[in-house]
Amino acid sequence: MTDSATLKTMAGEAALAHVEDGMRLGIGTGSTAEAFVRVLAGRVRDGMKIVGVTTSNRTEALCAELGVPTETLETVPELDLTIDGADEVDASLRLIKGGGGALLREKIVAAASERFLVIADASKKVETLGAFPLPIEINGFGMIATYLAIRKAAAGLGLEGDMILRRSGDEPFITDNGHLILDASFGRIGDPEALSHALFAVPGVVEHGLFLGMANTVILAGDDGLETLEA
Repeated sequence: MTDSATLKTMAGEAALAHVEDGMRLGIGTGSTAEAFVRVLAGRVRDGMKIVGVTTSNRTEALCAELGVPTETLETVPELDLTIDGADEVDASLRLIKGGGGALLREKIVAAASERFLVIADASKKVETLGAFPLPIEINGFGMIATYLAIRKAAAGLGLEGDMILRRSGDEPFITDNGHLILDASFGRIGDPEALSHALFAVPGVVEHGLFLGMANTVILAGDDGLETLEA
């Protein structure tokens, strides 16, 4: 059985085949995206010219450490390709993302890209989204009211389950944009589009981890090799 780190490197190497010299490249957050950055850095050292726009302070620091040049989305507001990981993906290329806490920036960067390529190990492919708790980014002001409104909105779709405030050690986890995250264990999400609309209707919800109709290509690395899904 192939170990997780090797699978992530396999996916990262496969993603590199989609990167062309001169590209404006969105670079995601999380362990699989970091595996891609390490592969990309080797190509940059060999002379490839790209400019990266990262989705988190963590990825920005890794790029700086490895010599991958970056700009901000303010200076490079239109991107050719974004490469990022996912926590779950279904056959329709709908995703749950945000396990690394960067869902807001990840969605903004992906939306600014002409193409969005997702890389993951094969265990992330699911029949129905929802086994992985759905991250919901919220404003700290009125968080209890927001929590209750989210529960009510989910219940209207037949969804129930624990919603836990994400923590970092003894303190609440704070995103790069200064928000909090609720991890919602709703179980099987039969209608992700309806849940997305319901969550966005709740004042205090900044973003959620359902990425719907965004991914163009998904590359999954498993014991049997690579599987590519196209939208």
